Amino acid sequence: MAEGATVGVMKLTPQQVELIRSTFALLEPKSGVAALAFFQRLFALDPRLRALISGDIDAEAEQLMTLLRAATTLADQPRALQAKFARDGSRLFHPSAGQENRAVVGEALLWSLGTTLGREFTTEARVAWAALVAAATENEEGKRASR
Repeated sequence: MAEGATVGVMKLTPQQVELIRSTFALLEPKSGVAALAFFQRLFALDPRLRALISGDIDAEAEQLMTLLRAATTLADQPRALQAKFARDGSRLFHPSAGQENRAVVGEALLWSLGTTLGREFTTEARVAWAALVAAATENEEGKRASR
């Protein structure tokens, strides 16, 4: 078994951590486009989630990219990653958000990464990012349900 960062039963392998960091490095110059694509897709998937967003979409986009930047840095530190999302995550990513909302948010994020990065967002990178989001937003309720 590969060594990796562990969150409950969730593990991020060193290869996944590297993929997350390398794809974020590719994304960062396009961060404004990626963030706006995320919100566009999110509201298309579930218009009710618009109520969780402040009126300033540019500020929300900046907060999203700041959170993703921190997540890439903390990808190999699962407890710190969870604490960051619990403390600083927007209401969309907060671990207390409902399971259904978190699933829609995760789907919108993966879609925006794929749309923004195109071929550079490989299947392996998609799996790594999905694992990162799951690890970051895992909460006690989710841990109990998986036991």
